Amino acid sequence: MNGTPAGKAKPNVVDRDRACLWHPYAPASDTLPLWEVVDAQGATLTLRGHSSDTPAKAHHVLDAMSSWWSVIHGYRNPLLDAAAKRQLASFSHVMFGGLTHQPAVELAERLTAMAPSSPDRPALERVFLADSGSVSVEVALKLAVQYQSAVGRPGRQKFLALRGGYHGDTTGAMSVCDPVDGMHSAFQGLLAKNVFAPRPPAVPADAEAILQWRQAVETLAAENENELAAIIAEPILQGAGGMFAYPAECLSILREIADRHGLLLILDEIATGFGRTGEMFAAEHAGVVPDIMCVGKALTGGYLTLAAMLCTGDIARTVSKQGAGALLHGPTFMANPLACSVANASLSILDGGAWREDVARIEYGLANGLATARSLNAVKDVRTIGAVGVIELAHDVDVPAITRAAIGHGVWIRPFRNLVYTMPPYITRSAEIEQITAGMVAAVAEVHGAP
Repeated sequence: MNGTPAGKAKPNVVDRDRACLWHPYAPASDTLPLWEVVDAQGATLTLRGHSSDTPAKAHHVLDAMSSWWSVIHGYRNPLLDAAAKRQLASFSHVMFGGLTHQPAVELAERLTAMAPSSPDRPALERVFLADSGSVSVEVALKLAVQYQSAVGRPGRQKFLALRGGYHGDTTGAMSVCDPVDGMHSAFQGLLAKNVFAPRPPAVPADAEAILQWRQAVETLAAENENELAAIIAEPILQGAGGMFAYPAECLSILREIADRHGLLLILDEIATGFGRTGEMFAAEHAGVVPDIMCVGKALTGGYLTLAAMLCTGDIARTVSKQGAGALLHGPTFMANPLACSVANASLSILDGGAWREDVARIEYGLANGLATARSLNAVKDVRTIGAVGVIELAHDVDVPAITRAAIGHGVWIRPFRNLVYTMPPYITRSAEIEQITAGMVAAVAEVHGAP
């Protein structure tokens, strides 16, 4: 018999979820803390809770997370909505093998035009469109290995990565994430063995700390040169590895070391790209141009999953003329027209330039609003960079309790490890930034103790 028996209430969405879904970084549990999203507009989510401690009522909260850093223009943005509707009226998907379409071509042209550039470095002029950020990293790693083989160095199949780094949850990406303090220590037997340099010194760093770090990285590169294909790093800000900011000079050092040892430089701009740190791409803080760059997350303004790998023309030509004569990767939904159309609309908004003032305004508001958290006993550090604000605790966060407390103050956050942080949409107004920071500080004080 189908349907709900007479006299019994239909199970709510949260209970139905707990019975069959598995959420990220969470147990499969029938008591998992969850809130149902029933509406979203601008920077605001409307949530409904279904538990004894969270009655089934609406909570209007500011999304301080941009839905994991992607919804930079806010929800139900009219320009992005219109782009999706226009493409739906034509076609939503076609295979990219042997076919092409205007949205993908336009997106590639836009990305190569806006990518970091320098008169003395080869331009990023070839684009491979992928399904997600992790997949773009997989493509970048495979390309680096194919390139080294094509130039006569087939033994170069390892990567020099940074401690504290995070590049995704797929197998190749996991192999270049921090092997000790990252989220993937359970899979060491599955992963390729790579080389890890020390985490760069935190900002502000003195010249001696940077020099010592340079020497350590240079030594590793020299010792492993014949096995290394590339250096991979998140520029300026390590995201899921701890919201850790390091000096721009360290990025220039990585560029120098890569050149000296015949390595490619891969920059993972998935979290930092499209303005989040105050520059369009974080590499621009150092004036560094990579050989390969990965972007994702905010590429479509958070509407649809899409990522891209950009590389120099020389790399593309070299791989295309040697060995297999192709980059050996091909996702089914590569260059999805619907996603590409929305991405083009998102980049059009960024082309207007207002994001730069918005990010500067948000950075100012975050720095001021989070400063009071320094007086809390549980707080180890408070830091900001661009539209990123972080309260670092001296111990792990009680995630369910902090989340509930923040919702009580009209703010949605998703802490991890010992970090209570925010990456709000760029459209978030100054008064809303004040509410976000006040809610974060109040939640930490309520759960982890006042001064």
